[in-house]
Amino acid sequence: MYVPKHFVPGEDAVRDLLAHHGASDLVTMTPRGLLSTLLPFEYDPDAGEHGALIGHMARANDQWREPVQGEAMVIVRGPEAYITPTWYATKREHHRVVPTWNYMAAHVYGQLVVHDDPAWIEAQMRRLTDRHEAGSDEPWSVDQAPARYIAGRLRAVVGVELLISRVEAKSKLSQNQPRENVEGVVAGLIARGQAGDTAVAAAVRAHDPHPTTS
Repeated sequence: MYVPKHFVPGEDAVRDLLAHHGASDLVTMTPRGLLSTLLPFEYDPDAGEHGALIGHMARANDQWREPVQGEAMVIVRGPEAYITPTWYATKREHHRVVPTWNYMAAHVYGQLVVHDDPAWIEAQMRRLTDRHEAGSDEPWSVDQAPARYIAGRLRAVVGVELLISRVEAKSKLSQNQPRENVEGVVAGLIARGQAGDTAVAAAVRAHDPHPTTS
């Protein structure tokens, strides 16, 4: 991943991205070539030396059966948004501005381990479900479904775990812009109000390199 120095995130920001991302792409190089599957993962910081991403995929998906050549990779994405140059204060001064894309992303590398164990898979399913249901007024739990039905669903999937060896991360959030442009980006995102814009505005604020003045 190409990461200019002003877009290098801190360790806390990387851990937060891994802990709160949505679905991510599991990518493996196999004898059949590159294979990829979009999967929701949970971050387990206590697994192995550098933590792990744990998830599950359909048993019918051949990716888990294919031998992995080298490391596997999970592409984790955070909030992202199109940034129009009309939000830049410097546009009114010299017009030497262009559009860009703000985003947070991480390439997570490691050893892929397959878990064909119903107990392991059920624990992972419960953990994943509980996290995503936490904000609901009426959170759903695995226990609300019939036990025989859940047992059948568990047989239809296999668990996957990426034991992390290294992470390459990037937070491209207008840190290379002057203060007035950063302020314009935040205001523009909030005013536009498209899906995800509020999250990107918050991320831009959190990574603002300009110290506040009283």
